[in-house]
Amino acid sequence: MKEDRGLSPTTVEYRCNSVRPFLDRLLDGKRLLRTITVSDIDSLLAQKVNAEHYARISIRSYASSVRSFFRYAEMRGWCPVGIAASIMAPRVFQHETLPSGPTWEIVQEILDATAGDHPITIRDHAILMLFVVYGIRSREVARLQFTDIDWQRETIVFTRSKLAGSHSFPLQPSVGAAIIRYLKEVRPKSSRRHVFLTMRAPICPLSNGAMWAIVSRQLRKRALSIKHHGPHSLRHACATRLINQGLSLKEVGDHLGQRDLEATRIYAKVDLIRLREVANFDLGELL
Repeated sequence: MKEDRGLSPTTVEYRCNSVRPFLDRLLDGKRLLRTITVSDIDSLLAQKVNAEHYARISIRSYASSVRSFFRYAEMRGWCPVGIAASIMAPRVFQHETLPSGPTWEIVQEILDATAGDHPITIRDHAILMLFVVYGIRSREVARLQFTDIDWQRETIVFTRSKLAGSHSFPLQPSVGAAIIRYLKEVRPKSSRRHVFLTMRAPICPLSNGAMWAIVSRQLRKRALSIKHHGPHSLRHACATRLINQGLSLKEVGDHLGQRDLEATRIYAKVDLIRLREVANFDLGELL
């Protein structure tokens, strides 16, 4: 995936994490790949839908990872030819769903709830501010280092997960104040250059899973109705707010670090200002 197809490390990690447990269940420690049939794979994918309640878009992504593996396995002669081409995934229509994120009122409640004096709360508040203001991904927060913040020029730089290179933003005063408080009051003493660390030994940079838990802990208390409770939901909330403040899809895409405008187009569904203009459009004598 990395050498021949040029996929990003994030994509490689995601696909490996999808295929590995799938193969564990498929082979059950007893079978060989050359004995696997298409019906075996279809049964496991059906179980993801019926028993584990995976969404169609998740099944499509899951099936794509499995298909890639079996395409490679066929090339190496590990399994019968034709399995990869027979792995079917549900059709997902472009922009068929709404972005799943909390309302801005709930976002404000979360920030207010984490504005206390407990050490973990102080750290979590700084992290949540980054997600909310910049709409970045969990890995981009986890990678943040001291050298990425220029206090003199008041800028902050994030290393993008899906694009090569980095993205510089103005350092908002409220964000800077939250980070400074964390650094001065509660960050453990460590030679690590990462900004955000665990609060208990062993002291190390926070993982993506820890970032997810920080956001989920707050959202599950206040927004049970949304589908996802991780950092990506705050990314949706940030994008939705920018759209409703009048920014164009191109400007929102640039803010989110999305190269393809199609990835941002889904937010047109939550552009309430322009949707109201469409609803109020006078067709005159055309009707």
